[in-house]
Amino acid sequence: MKTIRIKPGKERSLWRRHPWVFDGAIERGAADVGETVRVESADGRFLAWGAYAPGSKIRVRVWSFDEAERIDAAFFERRLRSAVALRERLAIDSDGVRLVHGESDGLPGLVVDRYGDTLVAQFGSSGVERHKATLADALLRVTGLTRLYERSDASVRQREGLPPVTGWLRGSGPTECVIHENGWRLSLDVGEGHKTGYYLDQRDSRRACAELVRRFGCAEVLNGYSYTGGFTVAALAGGARQVISIDSSGPALQRARHNVALNGFDLARCDFVDADVNASLRAYLAEGRRFDAIVLDPPKLAPSAAHVERAARAYKDVNRLAFKLLRPGGLLLTYSCSGAVGVELFQKIVASAADEAGVDAAILARHGGAADHPTGLAFPEGEYLKGLVLWRRP
Repeated sequence: MKTIRIKPGKERSLWRRHPWVFDGAIERGAADVGETVRVESADGRFLAWGAYAPGSKIRVRVWSFDEAERIDAAFFERRLRSAVALRERLAIDSDGVRLVHGESDGLPGLVVDRYGDTLVAQFGSSGVERHKATLADALLRVTGLTRLYERSDASVRQREGLPPVTGWLRGSGPTECVIHENGWRLSLDVGEGHKTGYYLDQRDSRRACAELVRRFGCAEVLNGYSYTGGFTVAALAGGARQVISIDSSGPALQRARHNVALNGFDLARCDFVDADVNASLRAYLAEGRRFDAIVLDPPKLAPSAAHVERAARAYKDVNRLAFKLLRPGGLLLTYSCSGAVGVELFQKIVASAADEAGVDAAILARHGGAADHPTGLAFPEGEYLKGLVLWRRP
């Protein structure tokens, strides 16, 4: 077993069970891509077992802090069984569920979503890439399913020096699925679109959206960055008379249209706009349009800490426009999935946007990822999704 020795004083995060070792913390040692290494303190004490990534800033991702643990096929199956058992205990009322959530489930870089009878996996680190075949076979044993599609095309693989890979890893067949969520039917294609085909992390937020639209009697709703229309369906389910869905992807809007029809809603209640969200909001403002509720769920604007300043300006601009378009007494549901933008910073950005818009607003609720997207206590970086439900005071 190859050994990685940490510089004096750099072992503190590992004592606190943080699962990453950055390149600057390493005094000496190296290994092959994805190889399991022993991580030691400067005085030779055991710290962790981890997977080595020679080309990544995150040089080691920790498998285990137990010196007696062996990183083998049995280890991976135990971790997978534990992750799946947790989701079973959560009793999520949907057949679209995240089964494995990376570091928070003790499998750094691995994401696995279940859509009905189909598993979709992203292998986002050198460690899980090296053990892909073992993990794939174990996933089928643990879940009892036969179909596993790979969506290892996220940008994080580039930082690990890994090429994008997509396609059937086990089994075959059509890539289109229909899942049940909050009493709705939602279609997706696991071979296309963002993440693994859908945003399961927003399941609870979509349910909350439907409830809020109903309670506040929101007749006209704008869904910015609508993707495949999850929030659009939610607003219609809540009784909205008219919903405008804006996205810059024509195929995503076609899927949104399909999802509205799939749930029996009248398409005449919907407008699907293939356009830039900011430009559309400015145009509506110039036209004097106003809305009872607005949802803003943009894609990740800050992929790393280096992009936070630019992302903050973008978040502020779009939220400022939304506040101006919101009727007094209306609701703004605004989200950020940028892990580099923390909860406190996001609230400050939105507060500044309200101030510039000349709007007084109050926070009614805070949203985060659904329960099947847990965050390890020692891994705050895993808490990427945050949202605010804001009420514009009359």
